[in-house]
Amino acid sequence: MTAYPTLLKPLDLGFTTLRNRVLMGSMHTGNEDRAKDFDTLAAYFAERARGGVGLIVTGGFAPNRTGWLYPFSSKLTTHREARNHRVITRAVHEHDGKIALQLLHAGRYAYHPLSVSASALKSPISKFRPRALSDRGVRAQIDAFARATALAREAGYDGIEIMGSEGYFINQFLAPRTNKRTDRWGGSPENRRRIAVEIVRRCREAAGPDFIIIYRLSMIDLVEDGQTWDEVVALGQEVEAAGATIVNTGIGWHEARVPTIVTSVPRAAFTDVTAKLRPHVGIPVVTSNRINMPEVAEEVLARGDADMVSMARPFLADPDWVRKAETGRADEINTCIACNQACLDHTFSLKKASCMVNPRAGNEITLRLLPTRRAKRVAVVGAGPAGLAAATALAERGHAVELFEADDDIGGQFAIARRIPGKEEFAETIRYYRRRIELTGVELHLGTRVTADDVADFDEVVIATGVTPRVPAIPGVERALSYVDVVRHGAPVGDRVAVIGAGGIGVDVTEFLTHASSPALDVAEWRAEWGVTDPELVRGGVTAPKPAKPARQVYLVQRKASRIGKGLGKTTGWVHRAALAAKGVEQVTGVNYERIDDAGLHITFGPHRERPQVLDVDTVVVCAGQESVRDLVDELAGRGVVTHVIGGADVAAELDAKRAIDQGTRLAATI
Repeated sequence: MTAYPTLLKPLDLGFTTLRNRVLMGSMHTGNEDRAKDFDTLAAYFAERARGGVGLIVTGGFAPNRTGWLYPFSSKLTTHREARNHRVITRAVHEHDGKIALQLLHAGRYAYHPLSVSASALKSPISKFRPRALSDRGVRAQIDAFARATALAREAGYDGIEIMGSEGYFINQFLAPRTNKRTDRWGGSPENRRRIAVEIVRRCREAAGPDFIIIYRLSMIDLVEDGQTWDEVVALGQEVEAAGATIVNTGIGWHEARVPTIVTSVPRAAFTDVTAKLRPHVGIPVVTSNRINMPEVAEEVLARGDADMVSMARPFLADPDWVRKAETGRADEINTCIACNQACLDHTFSLKKASCMVNPRAGNEITLRLLPTRRAKRVAVVGAGPAGLAAATALAERGHAVELFEADDDIGGQFAIARRIPGKEEFAETIRYYRRRIELTGVELHLGTRVTADDVADFDEVVIATGVTPRVPAIPGVERALSYVDVVRHGAPVGDRVAVIGAGGIGVDVTEFLTHASSPALDVAEWRAEWGVTDPELVRGGVTAPKPAKPARQVYLVQRKASRIGKGLGKTTGWVHRAALAAKGVEQVTGVNYERIDDAGLHITFGPHRERPQVLDVDTVVVCAGQESVRDLVDELAGRGVVTHVIGGADVAAELDAKRAIDQGTRLAATI
């Protein structure tokens, strides 16, 4: 018996059977671009295959140079390149896994001067204008997909995925937004989808009948002049007839102004779109986006929304996701919280992808938690992200670990983050570590403020005491509240608020203050907020946003003259800025703080403070950075105790859990 009978049921594809209904979606890690990194990529995929994934899809490989995402990035065009891939396919097959190679042509999203597309229309996310393909050029691109398919089979892959969504090359032919052609590849819907159908047909011819071909179909473009619903349905039916084995769901273009995968997007927010297509095709359909736990996946499948679920980032967070679901250990899953900090933010900055909550992702060879040869007594002081990562990894290796926390619960800064509307997922990481503490035998001491005497007799001490809010030297600042007072302790706040400091914390606190209460990620409210509608009603499925009325009038104020949110994540910053604008937050930059009094917050502008202004507010909330809590460090060092400092206690950067968890894990691997 299992709690997830539909999720774990095999899927018969006729010529082969998948062991369950879980597809590990495509995710570019940065190890695809050079053959010298394929051993690392093989270890990464092997660990997921061993963890029980039904079908893995690689990061995207271009079928030719024009399809590169950027110069000299991943491609599959030669027999030599195909041979290099065998280390990957062998590693997956050794664990009885199946793996498909994604063929991705960037089109106008390419960041190089060789880019091509349906029409010569520059995208908003690349500085290069693509060349419009001739009829002969289109046929050459189709040939390239077919050739790459044959090479993928030669390399040992079980299939391919044709990337036809997210606004990439094929999607650019499908939508009137980017296809202005008047020949047989443009104009009518039939002509616009001709290239997609021909690519599938030719890839099937190249592969033969016993090879998985997944077509990634954009079911809701979320851009103006996207596809109509009738066009989406017709495309699904035609790619099936052309030889596709599976249709996978694509949601939104990269240039869309609707978030689709960040943590504020509700779980399974788009599965109804897949459910809408499913009755129109006769092959398995995969649904996608913000499915991160087995109970969510089971519910989606059990109600008939899809035949499979696709998850990418959840397998960065936990390679054993499926195995834990199979064995009744879902409470042990390290949940993807959709923060994007170490995965997509890295990918779009041309860095190697990993995972904030699992720094071993992509580092399976170099970061290993092996059993220790000499067990030690280790004290870890502070149960925030850094301390939790260090304590549980140390105990996993066989050390005797005691974890001390001054507060009455674990979590540290995550206990604050999880209260921010749209960041409720952070509670999952706390849940995960709570269970890890139980399983690894860490001895937890809550409500315990440690002195040097308390830990002086341990073999080693890890200081993970985190940060405390910095109090700026502003006259009257004692009238203000800190972000901890407001978010964690529920201090009362008036109707008009000034937030001092517009970094990540200031933005989060502003979102907290502008919401009447946590919306608990309600799908209907979220869709109205962002203008997502039924694609059968509006071409592209996008309409005018209808944000809820803000709970308060908030001024977000910073000293810097630069735009607010400039330092936020590459893939999430725009979402926060759009949310602030939707809530009518008044953003004030380049200010000097003069004083806080009964009249409100007094500020001036200019180098000589020549332009005074008073913000008439009831409450001032200070989010002006943090200071490391390091009281124990010097005292323990003076006693000769082996001491390590990690997380916010080491560097008081804004809620940098990515660095904190990485530090804690890497330290544990060395002790």
